[in-house]
Amino acid sequence: NTGEVYNIGGGSELTNLDITHRILAALDKDESMIDHVEDRKGHDFRYSLDCNKLKKMGWKPKYDFDSALDSTIQWYVDNRWWWEPLKR
Repeated sequence: NTGEVYNIGGGSELTNLDITHRILAALDKDESMIDHVEDRKGHDFRYSLDCNKLKKMGWKPKYDFDSALDSTIQWYVDNRWWWEPLKR
């Protein structure tokens, strides 16, 4: 409907630490690389989208979170030329 807000999300509720563990596992890196730091003041503990309006219209994500994350990680591995200059 015109003028309505529609949230697009994958329906996965994961913590930043959950995602970090998945990235490290995909790259075959040790979890000792994680450096826990104190949360910043006013840190949002949860980001949540209500996607029910789109679901009622028959929409669903094309990819599940894990396969999309794997594809994203592989892109960065394959395209170091693109992001390495940004580190400087």
